[in-house]
Amino acid sequence: MAEQLEFFPVASPCRGICQSDESGFCRGCMRSRDERFNWQKMSDAEKQNVLRLCRQRFLRKIRANKPLPSEDPQQPSLF
Repeated sequence: MAEQLEFFPVASPCRGICQSDESGFCRGCMRSRDERFNWQKMSDAEKQNVLRLCRQRFLRKIRANKPLPSEDPQQPSLF
């Protein structure tokens, strides 16, 4: 697989919230403590991988908080 050229540095996903949730990830950007502290030392490929992991964590968190659909479909009566 060919490697994609990066012309611009990978920007930090920090949103300025900087609080850890119960699983240890930042509530704003979903990075781990090590990922936050070592961001400046990472290569662009490592940063892209961290961003991919952050997206996965965010989607997993949303799915976990989404209520399950009820067993009985709520269909209004026509009469």
